[in-house]
Amino acid sequence: MNTVADQEVDEIAQKIMCEVEQAKTKDLADSSEMIKILHLTNPSNAKALLEHADEASTKRERDIGKRAVVEALVVSTWHTRLYFIIRSTIMGLLGALLTLIFVLIFHQLTLILEIPLGIFSFLFTLTVSRLLDVQIVKTTKAITDYLVNHKSLRNFVLNHF
Repeated sequence: MNTVADQEVDEIAQKIMCEVEQAKTKDLADSSEMIKILHLTNPSNAKALLEHADEASTKRERDIGKRAVVEALVVSTWHTRLYFIIRSTIMGLLGALLTLIFVLIFHQLTLILEIPLGIFSFLFTLTVSRLLDVQIVKTTKAITDYLVNHKSLRNFVLNHF
C-alpha cells in the first residue's frame, strides 16, 4: 500500500512541477492556480496547503496531499539552488576570463585599474547571465532531472556549492 501511495504522490508532484515548468510568465500571472503553486515557497501558504490537506476524508488522502506539497517544495528548492549555482559559476568564469584578457592586454593589474574592471566585469557578467536566462533555466531543469536518480551526486552539489 505504501508504494501505491508513493506512486500517487510522485504523480501529483510531477504534475505540479510540469505545470509550473511549462507555463509561460504571462500564463502564470493570469492563473490563480499557478500563483498558488508558486506561493508554495511562502511558508504561510505552504502551511495553509498542509492544513487544507488535513481536511481530506481519509488518512491516506491526507498523507498523499501532505507528501505532494512537501515533494513540490523540495523540487522547487532544488531548482532554485541549482539555478543560483549555475548562474554564479557562469558569472565567475566570465569575470575571470575578462580579468585574464585585461591582464594579457595591459600586462599589469593595479588597484586603480582593478576597481573599474571589477565594476565593469560584474555588470558585464550580470548582463550576459540575464541574457542567457532561458538557457540557464533549461540547463537547471536537465541537471535536476539527472540528479533525481543520483542521490550522492545531488547531495554533494547541493551541500558543497
